[in-house]
Amino acid sequence: MDTWANLEREIQACRACPRLVRWREQVSREKKRAHLGKDYWGLPVPSFGARTAPVLILGLAPGAHGANRTGRPFTGDGAGPFLYGALHRAGWSSAPDSTARDDGLALRGARIANAVRCVPPGNRPSPAECTRCAPFLERELALMGRLRVIVCLGEIAWRAAHRQLVGRLAAQAGPGNSGGIRPPRRARFGHGAEQEIAGIHLIASYHPSQLNTRTGRLDARMFDRVLGRAAQLSRG
Repeated sequence: MDTWANLEREIQACRACPRLVRWREQVSREKKRAHLGKDYWGLPVPSFGARTAPVLILGLAPGAHGANRTGRPFTGDGAGPFLYGALHRAGWSSAPDSTARDDGLALRGARIANAVRCVPPGNRPSPAECTRCAPFLERELALMGRLRVIVCLGEIAWRAAHRQLVGRLAAQAGPGNSGGIRPPRRARFGHGAEQEIAGIHLIASYHPSQLNTRTGRLDARMFDRVLGRAAQLSRG
């Protein structure tokens, strides 16, 4: 029987993607000028939040000098205040920003994970790297027994979540399904897009990167509406 402790231990020990291992360790050695005196996590980053949450916030990958430094998703970089601020307004986060693993922030009713657990060069994991990391997300979804909604931050997360739920649908059908199940086509990604598969609702959002938030492609009201919709769907 899988456990959260086993999953988190295996995530942190993973070295399956040589390119990502080299990059996360290089970033941790060279550091950013603002963080020269700080220790970097420099390992794959586990998820964070309520284990029995009905809502999973799914991002792309750890930030080079954010989660790769702190060891917590969306912590210590420019996207953090935007995301945790919105979660705080929604009543899911105890504070509007997360700066470190031991800062005392807690999530209620939500959990945060990334589709890829190591920081990739240029924020672009390869398809093979996404595939190798996918079993971690599969196991995480299985452990979240009350999961009803996945909020997908960006298209890579949207694709990863769809792939997981299509796999779940096939598993539910079982090998004796003589007629077969035609897997649902992935809905086109766009902010606010929705799709339901295997009893789980997917909701898409533009990623809260500074590139998107500083240019106005994603603003607080847009993101609050997505979280509001997620809260509505999580209540069934």
